[in-house]
Amino acid sequence: MILVVDVGNTNIVLGVYQGKKLLHDFRISTSRQSTVDEYGVLIHNLFQMSNILVSQIEGVIVSSVVPPLVRVVEEMCAKYIGKSPLIVGPGIKTGLNLRYENPREVGADRIVNAVAAVEQYGGPLIVVDFGTATTFDCIDQSGNYLGGVIVPGIGIATEALVQRASKLPRVELEKPKKVIGRNTVHAMQAGIVFGYAGQVDGLVKRIKAEMGTDNVKVVATGGLAELIASETESIEQISPLLTLEGLRIIYERNRTELI
Repeated sequence: MILVVDVGNTNIVLGVYQGKKLLHDFRISTSRQSTVDEYGVLIHNLFQMSNILVSQIEGVIVSSVVPPLVRVVEEMCAKYIGKSPLIVGPGIKTGLNLRYENPREVGADRIVNAVAAVEQYGGPLIVVDFGTATTFDCIDQSGNYLGGVIVPGIGIATEALVQRASKLPRVELEKPKKVIGRNTVHAMQAGIVFGYAGQVDGLVKRIKAEMGTDNVKVVATGGLAELIASETESIEQISPLLTLEGLRIIYERNRTELI
């Protein structure tokens, strides 16, 4: 078995694979204040509830967009799992040709998503990840990573709206029945859900025009993918655990270096 870990700004998502089969996946809140021991106890509790023995884990791979937590996760893996994790970053084999001006600027999660999407669907592709930020990653027919778009995530935008507009309440992120809200809560939900769906469709249309083809598969991932994707015209496939699959693939491509 291998443990794959994606450290995001809002959540840490973990998966345990046996071969190519995902046996278990977990989602916990990202805490920059948590210690090595606190994360270790949490992991052990998750393993125990799922009947996973630490001794069954033969390797660990980690992607992170939170630099201060890389060391914490590394030390946690060494202390509580007995493995030194493979960290997605410069020098690792991904099989992805990055056509970015500075490849080091590309977030690890975006690279991992692109690797998994190319493996599963081939190119050309647009991967839309609804995370803390909403990202659009573009891959051409030959599997080259072309770049993409970054916009404020749904949670960030909603929180900013509530903080800056004194009379607006916090609302549940759910789809209202109609676009025209008859009360403030429904009006906000319509703006958030249908507004983001329209944003996705608009950006996808522009990206396809710039890529020079309409024959581009659009795949969505991330915690809020299902909420927004169902209201878009452009998203064809939802793959909530795309990042975990990408981590598994990258681990396999670097396995010989780990032996």
